[in-house]
Amino acid sequence: MSTDDTRTRILNAAGPVFAEKGFSDATVRDICQAANVNVASVNYHFGDKEQLYIATVTQARELRVRQVQFPVWSEETSPEEKLRDYLKTMITRMLGTNQAPWQVTLMMREVLHPTAACKALVKDHFRPDFDLLVGILREIMPEETPDFKLHLIGFSILGQCLNYRVAGEVVSIMIDEQERRDHYSVPQLAEHIAEFSLAALGCIAPYSERTTSESGRNIPAPNHSHASTSARRSVSR
Repeated sequence: MSTDDTRTRILNAAGPVFAEKGFSDATVRDICQAANVNVASVNYHFGDKEQLYIATVTQARELRVRQVQFPVWSEETSPEEKLRDYLKTMITRMLGTNQAPWQVTLMMREVLHPTAACKALVKDHFRPDFDLLVGILREIMPEETPDFKLHLIGFSILGQCLNYRVAGEVVSIMIDEQERRDHYSVPQLAEHIAEFSLAALGCIAPYSERTTSESGRNIPAPNHSHASTSARRSVSR
């Protein structure tokens, strides 16, 4: 077995073990047994358990990003459409694929119980995604909107996404199965969060000023005059 093969086997085995047990409870012996390698291999390839854990968290994030990528937007794509795409991508990464679910479980562990891996995870992965969201919000909001306000809005939007991952079991207890099947798919959740957020930002009519079509889709109420993003910017200037 080559050196690269051994390292890869250790990484692939470490992911599910760390995701199930967490950093503290997982042992090097557990991982090496799963990888069918000698215990000394971890020190040789990674230095120690902590460095293996950091490498595993990094691999989990990189794999998830490759599985579910952001679309490539054209210059004509509106910021509102970008926000919808962004939310669908993020929720799909959190909930919507069945490929190696340990990846999301491990990253959620790191978010809720940070270790030495958290700083690198935020710097290399979470922060670029957050900056992308802030850039979209910068297109939507008036030009004079301060950065701290954009950051607060961004966290509020991401918090809605995280709710369905972190509190997913609670949601499944509170909401009956039929309703979840009918209204809680990834595209439906993404569209709901997008509409809720865009309404709060004044980009579309508030829910209270809409009617509902026979299909159940919310549409603006008749004769409602609502300023577009560009119009709001013109007024604000």
